[in-house]
Formats: sequence, structure tokens, C-alpha cells
Amino acid sequence: MRCRVVERVLRAPRRGLSWLAVLALLAGCAAGPDFQPPATPQPARFTAAALPTATVGGARDDERAQQFVDATATPLDWWTALGSAEIDALVAQALAHSPTIAAADAALRQARELTAAQRGTYFPSVDASYTGTRAGVPAVVASPLSSSASLYTLHTAQVGVGYTADLFGANRRAVESLQAQAEWQAWQLRAARLTLAASVANAALQEASLRDQLAATERLREIAARQLALGRVQQRLGDAPGAAVLAQEALWHQAEAAAAALRKELAQQHDLLALLVGSTPAEQPALALRLESLHLPDAPTGLPARLVAQRPDVQAALAQLHAADAEVGVAVANMLPQITLSADYGAGATALSQLFHAGGLLWSVSAGVTQPLFEGGSLLHRKRAAEAAAEQALAQYRSTVLLAFQNVADALEAVQHDADQHVAAIGQDRAAQALLRVARKQLELGDVSTLAVLGAESAALQAAIARLQAQAERFGDLVALHQALGGSWREDTASVGALR
Repeated sequence: MRCRVVERVLRAPRRGLSWLAVLALLAGCAAGPDFQPPATPQPARFTAAALPTATVGGARDDERAQQFVDATATPLDWWTALGSAEIDALVAQALAHSPTIAAADAALRQARELTAAQRGTYFPSVDASYTGTRAGVPAVVASPLSSSASLYTLHTAQVGVGYTADLFGANRRAVESLQAQAEWQAWQLRAARLTLAASVANAALQEASLRDQLAATERLREIAARQLALGRVQQRLGDAPGAAVLAQEALWHQAEAAAAALRKELAQQHDLLALLVGSTPAEQPALALRLESLHLPDAPTGLPARLVAQRPDVQAALAQLHAADAEVGVAVANMLPQITLSADYGAGATALSQLFHAGGLLWSVSAGVTQPLFEGGSLLHRKRAAEAAAEQALAQYRSTVLLAFQNVADALEAVQHDADQHVAAIGQDRAAQALLRVARKQLELGDVSTLAVLGAESAALQAAIARLQAQAERFGDLVALHQALGGSWREDTASVGALR
């Protein structure tokens, strides 16, 4: 328990210090532990190995190197760095119309109102009452009235004031717990906005990637159909074995299946995007976004020591820990004496017109102290349960902190290594395109068959699909990194008042 000064005063010999002074000192005390945020890891960097200053890249725009830049330069609306007006509009629509955000906002308002309601216990309660009674007493029983009437009507009106002195801080700890829960809801709202923005950006990027992949896959299907037709002609002429034709037919069916799978994924991605922005699939217009129109921004990073303050889930876990600590104080205070004060003032009369005459006035003042002596161990066990809940919240907080550092490390490593993969895919695509040009030139000279050219074109399309997938991965890595960092790291975002 805090307020060590009061404890020393109570143990020391009296030196003219009145009990009123002791009570005044106690009024500033609160049972249970004072909350102190636990220590968090302070690593020198996020990843096991030091990051380079930039990812790999080349001279062309589609293989540009990304610099690892200070996260404090990230715009508040971090998704705008992708350079897509469509994504910006979708995120704005989602933040304005998502039921998830509306639910989180309502939960926050509820938590704040509950906190305000609990603060009402700081003040006395005042009630006014009126009672009208019609009664009769047997003639042999003394009448309660001075007139000795056996039938009477009694009107009673009074005002009552009650107050429970919060000497050991039960109410203050309860308010502290509710304030922490409201803070948790505020961080949950921020986390919901961050997750929603990231989900919308990812869904839009994935839809654009799938559309480009579907276009290439349908072209592959057309090439496979031409290869199969040419193979059957050669089979009839005796120039191709049946096994070769069957192999071509299998490739055509494979391309058909791949195109169908992509069409399904594209349709479902559209449905997901509609859900995220608060619309129905039928109402949501088709996306016209193309990956080639996007800007690949630099990758934000920063000091690991700031991550804890920026991550909404970490701050939400810290608020839960604070609430659990305050509940320990509530449990301790419930084991200590409770002092109640009350006063009533009113009047009673047999006629309303005489209700407030001097002869009918009534009043009372009372004070009481209640000290729990035996509750079957329930108060002690509630205290131990509150302490166990606080220990659980502390463990969950530490786990959330470690997960946050892992998320950032994973995202930074993905940015670095997916850049390698993307540049390699670009090189493969260029080599396949060069081989296709050579094959077409050879076809003009009569050195190769049409089937050979179609094979080279098929290989080029496969390489283009791999490049599209690698390009989409890099954009997705940027979104994941912003989400792992907790959104923008601008100075005005390190509080629950900043919604992104």
C-alpha cells in the first residue's frame, strides 16, 4: 500500500495531530500497487544482421533500389506513398464506412461513459422522495397521531444525502481501471484503422496482380490451344507421335485450369475488397489499378526503442496491464474499513398544506464504519485472483512486445530479400523476351518451326507472370512493414489521439 507517511504517523506517538488530519492524509492514498510500465527490450537494431543502406536494384525504374529511410518521414496517411489515387480513395471509403471501425468507435465511447459514471462515486449522492400513506389502526391500539384518530393519511417528503468516504482508494482504483480500459479501447480503434488500411491496400494490390496474371495466363491458354492444334495436324501427317500430342493436350488443360483458378481468386478478391470498404460485391465497381502504375516507395525504419510507443497492440496490452494492476488495488481496498455518512431532512403531515410547517419537520444524521471480519475467504481469494490476472497481463504484454519486434524484423527482411527475387525475376523475364525475339527471327529465316516459337512465347509469358508475382510481393512487403511499425512515426502519432 502506498502513503508510507500516513503509516508512520499512525504508529508514532500523538503529538497534537488530530485524527481529522490523519483522515485528510488518508484521502490522498489508494490501496494496491502504483502502476509502473515494465521495462521493454532495447535492441540496437530490429534484425539479427545489420541492414544495408538500400536494396539491390538497377538502372531501370522497374528494378529500382529502395533506400531504408527514417520512419519519422512517413506521411500520416502512409498508404499514399504508393502513388495510387484509387488506393487512396478505397482506404478513405473503408475508414468512413467500415462496420468494424464503427463498432470499435462505439466501444470506445462506451468505455469513456463507464469511466465518467464511476467518477460519480467521488461525490455524495442526493435523493428526494415523497411518500403518501393511507392507514388505519384498531381503536384499542394507540394512534400514532396526536389527534388519536384511527384513520389517517400521512404525507412524508424528504431529501437524503449519502456519501462513502474513499479513504483507501477503492473508487479511485476502480476509476483508474476504467480509464485504462478506455485507453485500451482507444488503442484498439487505432489498431482497427491501421489493420483496415493495410487490408484494403493489400486487397487492391492483390486484385491488380491477379488481373495482370490472368491476362498472361489466358494468353498462355491460347498458345497452348494453338500448339495442340498444330500437334494434331502433324500427327495426322505422321510427323508427330501420339504421346507428344497428348502432352500438348495436358498443357492446354493445365492452362485452362490455371486461368479458371485465377478468375476465381480475382472474383473473391473483389468481394473481399467490397467487404473492407463497407459495400456489397454487386455495388463495388471493378478496380482499374495496374501494378505498373504504382510507385515503389522507400522502406521506413527507425530506432527500435520507439516501436513500443508506436504499435497500437503493444500500447493496448500496456493499458490492459494498467487496468489489471488497478483491480488489485480495488481488491485490497475492499478488505479495509468502509466509512459511510448519511443525512436526511424532510417533513411529515396529515395534510399537504401542513407538510412544511415547523411542527412536522424531521431530520437525521448518521455515520458508520464497516470492517469485514469474516467473508469465508472470498475477499482474500479475490485479491489473489486480481494479482494473478495482473501477472497474466504482464506476460501477455511482454509477449506482444516480442511479437512486435519479430513482425518488424520479418517485414524488413522481406523487403530486402524480395527485392533480390524481383530483380532476378526481371532478369529472367528479359532473357525470355530476348529468346522469343531470336525464335521469331529464326522462324522468318525458316530455321525453326512455329511450335518452337510458341514454346518460346509460352516461356516468356511464364517469366512475365513470375515477375508480376515478385513485383506484387514487394508492394505487399511495404504495406506489411508500415503495419508492423504501427503506421506513421510522425511525432503527432505517438498517442491514442492519433487514429492512424
